[in-house]
Amino acid sequence: QVQVVESGGGLVQPGESLRLSCAVSGNIFRFFGMGWYRQAPGKQREVVASITSGGSTNYRDSVKGRFTVSRDNANNTLYLQMNSLKPEDTAVYYCNFYPTPREYWGQGTQVTVSS
Repeated sequence: QVQVVESGGGLVQPGESLRLSCAVSGNIFRFFGMGWYRQAPGKQREVVASITSGGSTNYRDSVKGRFTVSRDNANNTLYLQMNSLKPEDTAVYYCNFYPTPREYWGQGTQVTVSS
């Protein structure tokens, strides 16, 4: 059974940085694309960034140039480096398979950007 654990969120001021991590259990991680998703209060869940099994990345327009997604297949870990954070980045961030996520969503990690 695949399990994911997100970590690294916190409270930061605009312009600061965070790095999120997602530890994935099991031995199938390297075969699948992965994505970071986020959900802000009162809003729909949206894809932030994705990375294929081969390392090709994509980002939503609002985070291009600021966020970097990467993966460490040897350690079954997905990362999201978040620079120049803005208040509109405030949300709970989740990791899951991409483009087809599992039905189960983990606890996520809260990112709050506020002055």
